[in-house]
Amino acid sequence: MKRLIFLTIALVLFFTAHLSAKDVSLESLLKEMTDRAAIAEFPDPYYTCKQASSYDRASVAPDKPGWFANGDASQFVRDEMNGDRKEWVLMDADGPGAIVRWWITAPHYKVTFRIYIDGADKPEIEANIGELIGGEFLVGAPLSEETARGRNLYLPIPFGKHIKVTVDDMPTQQNLYYQINYRTYEPGTNVESFSMAGFKRLAELVEKTQKDLVWLEYYDEKMVEMRTLKAGQSQIVGSRNQQGAIVGLDVFMNADDLPQALRSTLLCISFDGKETVRCPVGDFFGSGVGVNCYKSWYTSVFNGPQMKSNFVMPFRSNAQISLVNLSTQDIEYSVWTTINPYDWTPNTMYFHCNWRQDREIVTKAGDGTMDWNYIDIKGKGVFVGDSLSVVNRHNGWWGEGDEKIYVDGETFPSHFGTGTEDYYGYAWCTPQFFESPFHAQPRAEGPGNYGNTTNSRYRLLDGIPFTTDFRFDMEVWHWIATKIDYSVATYWYAVGDATTNQPDNLVEEAKAKVSYKTTEFVVELPGYDLVNQPNGQLSIQNMTNWRGSKWHNDKQLWWTGARPGDELKIKIQVENSGRQKFVVGMTKAVDYGQVQFSIDGKDIGGIVDLYHDGVIHSGMVTIGTVDLPAGEHVLGVKITGKNAQSTSFMFGMDKFEFRPLD
Repeated sequence: MKRLIFLTIALVLFFTAHLSAKDVSLESLLKEMTDRAAIAEFPDPYYTCKQASSYDRASVAPDKPGWFANGDASQFVRDEMNGDRKEWVLMDADGPGAIVRWWITAPHYKVTFRIYIDGADKPEIEANIGELIGGEFLVGAPLSEETARGRNLYLPIPFGKHIKVTVDDMPTQQNLYYQINYRTYEPGTNVESFSMAGFKRLAELVEKTQKDLVWLEYYDEKMVEMRTLKAGQSQIVGSRNQQGAIVGLDVFMNADDLPQALRSTLLCISFDGKETVRCPVGDFFGSGVGVNCYKSWYTSVFNGPQMKSNFVMPFRSNAQISLVNLSTQDIEYSVWTTINPYDWTPNTMYFHCNWRQDREIVTKAGDGTMDWNYIDIKGKGVFVGDSLSVVNRHNGWWGEGDEKIYVDGETFPSHFGTGTEDYYGYAWCTPQFFESPFHAQPRAEGPGNYGNTTNSRYRLLDGIPFTTDFRFDMEVWHWIATKIDYSVATYWYAVGDATTNQPDNLVEEAKAKVSYKTTEFVVELPGYDLVNQPNGQLSIQNMTNWRGSKWHNDKQLWWTGARPGDELKIKIQVENSGRQKFVVGMTKAVDYGQVQFSIDGKDIGGIVDLYHDGVIHSGMVTIGTVDLPAGEHVLGVKITGKNAQSTSFMFGMDKFEFRPLD
């Protein structure tokens, strides 16, 4: 009898557990990805979102040396043998969970990714890294796509018990930068692990997801009736006094100085009597400074301009939308809202958007300057995206800084990145327009990375839940000592009341004059007197992170973005007259080109090939002999081409000398 009772209890517990467990699968994750309302509900089952990345392991604590270390390539969990094959482990995590976003970049993509699920000896997925991430091994764009040299994959890969990701033959691959965002679900969650057979059975759903992600409705601007908002005034432009959710918000705007109007007009939204959105209009819609057209899953900008939001914003009893014109000019506007019924639940969250700006941050050349705070939140919710606008006063690269995201009291970030452009889905400081449902660069003013840049990231499955607090910092890390402006809009949801560090100077910063078109700039490189401003970008690169032979003063003159035929000219001083050797110390690497040196327009020696399968110093190389009078001369460096194995045309030089003949 006792055995029968115990058996009955066990069966009841078994079936109760299985009836109450929440199921997760590739199918459910694909449906969740395109369910716009899903992000407005606190996750059930609950999950954490973390990141595995190749961040520099010298970064151990904010108060320790190396916190801004920048050697972010080819850092792995470990290496191990699989039979006679050596593999390097990028990620090793227990389940239940799901990989929800990949980003990688490298000089080339020669080797194989393997994904082992639930302890299997054989990988469930085995493919060339470039074909798997950003290629079409599993899916094509937009779920798998290359954007400005960054390779991305957003197809979810669920796992029930365990997942391990490896790459082979790193000596051939050389360098690999990676980020993998993954969910870990609460214990007891039933997760159906990814299988290639199951993936193929869902081909129709995958194709539907692909189409849904890029479909977007917009209005004909000729249908819009514009109204006037006087300088210094505010106006309620939409309201509703019954339960529902804003599911579409479209703003049209015009002004004599439209870029200034988009920054100096605030969009303010209150739900149930509490303001949760306070942001410049242009920044809210991801346009940054000026009208920069693009489309994404949550925000888009079209000609007109029409600015569109598809964030779902629930409320229990009332909602109110206002525009505040902080500028000295009148603006014209029109606002369209789409409000649908919404069933409020205990997990329903309010939508929030905050904005902050710091101007003329003084940067340190070739080193991290500071951790610049995007936002600090106290409460319970989910972080779902951000839009960063930068004003760079030098054409050197500004975005080496890593994101550092702390969740629920963490003292070390569970998201530690590999570079600002990597976080936003691209790579190698590429100033190229791109757009996708997940990330965008609608503006990169140039030349190179000079002037205004806008980067946005929108989190669908890779939203980050938090239960008590959330902090997002981004390193300010510039190759040049200059001044730079950062401003960011952050998007998040919260259950009930939540507080944040919305800055007191928001109005003052929104009123500040924007730099819309930057037409003048001077390249200043300490220690070099430039005769011309060549194509591409010039900077002083800190070489302390590179292993092996040393560079003079641990720095080099670094020239990137040039093409064959481009020439750099520098004023130099020759101390002694007569015949002498011209000797140069240079950098050699997989992405360096071939150059021809000259003095006063006359070639010296032959073409120098700077390709090497790793980053090394060339040593002091004799380029040739010259016969010069003492005094001022012009040293020329011309890009002539590249080795067939090289991936780019970079040039680096740390020292040059004139030496007596032997």
